[in-house]
Amino acid sequence: MKAFPKAKLQEVLKTLASKGTLYVPALVDETHRYYPYRADIQVSLEQNSAISPKEIFFPSTEKIYNFTAYGIDGDYEEILPDRTACVLFGVRSCDMQAILCMDDVFLTRGYIDEYYATRREGATIVALGCSKAGADCFCSSMGLNPVEHEGADAQLYDLGDYYGIQGRTEKGEKVVEALAVAGLLSESSAEVLVPEEFVLQVDSEGIAEKLQAMFEHSLWDQLWRKCINCGTCTYLCPTCHCFDISEKKKNQHCGVKIKCWDSCMFNEYAMMAGGHNPRPSKKEKVRQRFMHKLRYFPERYGKYQCTGCGRCIAKCPVNLEITDVINQVREAKVNG
Repeated sequence: MKAFPKAKLQEVLKTLASKGTLYVPALVDETHRYYPYRADIQVSLEQNSAISPKEIFFPSTEKIYNFTAYGIDGDYEEILPDRTACVLFGVRSCDMQAILCMDDVFLTRGYIDEYYATRREGATIVALGCSKAGADCFCSSMGLNPVEHEGADAQLYDLGDYYGIQGRTEKGEKVVEALAVAGLLSESSAEVLVPEEFVLQVDSEGIAEKLQAMFEHSLWDQLWRKCINCGTCTYLCPTCHCFDISEKKKNQHCGVKIKCWDSCMFNEYAMMAGGHNPRPSKKEKVRQRFMHKLRYFPERYGKYQCTGCGRCIAKCPVNLEITDVINQVREAKVNG
């Protein structure tokens, strides 16, 4: 396997950054997320980022078009995303799986989101295998391999003092080639470090099928009670993709349309024009979130929408944990 010393990580990153925009997990102003690389940035690969790389492809807010309107006459001008190629470095298996979930939503079933597609097409993803599971991680329980993900363009492996690297796609091979040309790679026969048994585990097998008979189950009458509908879980989740379209007017005749993240936890999200809300209480909102993750998405796309990253568990202020929900669904009695 080709490998480079961890001591030469900065040289590796500088080489990749010379080819285009390079995003790395880093700690800046006490926030751990993916930032464009620069020499003075505090790159952090020891643990998964607090905020997922989802926002690189699906920004929390983005302008989509300018508009003008004079009487019955109007016009608009699209604001298309930058087509510059980029590399995402150090993406964990849970977040790689999340990107594939986002691909399902924005690139399949007859609908293509041009903004997402443009960013995704220009991206090369270099995944990093985990050698230690975090306290809130449970990706292996959701069917993922924490050491590698087949969806990545290139895969990094923790070899102790080295990082092994393998190209998986043409994009990934170009990354390996760039590092080889820079003289940063050598052969290594070291064994890949794998995480010990996960502290947090859950049995997710068959949960989607069981939930098909639980829409009106009494379980939901209890689960919602401590939720405060803050939306933290949805904003931190690497697969949540709800959005709203709003506008900002410059004057009475012109303005800009803006796409921004929304949340099924908010009361206004499902509000209809006539004032009816099909999810009027916390119960319906909480049920929708977990049904979507564990039943509706698997039914439509063949995979769980939860990837076991553990971010919602770590930050939920009332400890309404999806692993607990899965356990309670498994234990629940269903008539018939």
